[in-house]
Amino acid sequence: MFIDKFDPKHRTTIRAARKALRKRFPTANELVYDNYNFFVIGFGPSERPSDCFVSIAAAANGVCLCFIRGARLPDTARILSGSGKQTRFVRLPSGAALDEPEIQALLEVAAHRARVPLPLSGRGKLIIRSVAAKQRPRRKPQKAKPGDAANREIA
Repeated sequence: MFIDKFDPKHRTTIRAARKALRKRFPTANELVYDNYNFFVIGFGPSERPSDCFVSIAAAANGVCLCFIRGARLPDTARILSGSGKQTRFVRLPSGAALDEPEIQALLEVAAHRARVPLPLSGRGKLIIRSVAAKQRPRRKPQKAKPGDAANREIA
């Protein structure tokens, strides 16, 4: 439902990233936010957003993997973007990017440094935290093509 609002390429990336993170962190809860700017799936040990250590964030212009406390992560490969005091991110051109050793290393350290450790057993839950009534478009606007009705003059 939420993911279907995106362009096909972004839908594929979101689903692949979610599948990879569920496989990597099976005991993590998924906290879902469909807010004004972004569609976000946070992964953490509890139902508290502040306990999440990584999230998938998607907008019309692409999909990112956000490390909530990424400013403190060792980024020897220099793949993290962002300049805030806390969060850093990696743009995901596809879900396969999560298989890259540099991203795997960051995920390992982020999970290890989480404020609250993940449960050792069990299965995480999917928790819909909020859905905004008003949202930015989840797809880029289509460019008008020559011959479209919008481009024809009315005589």
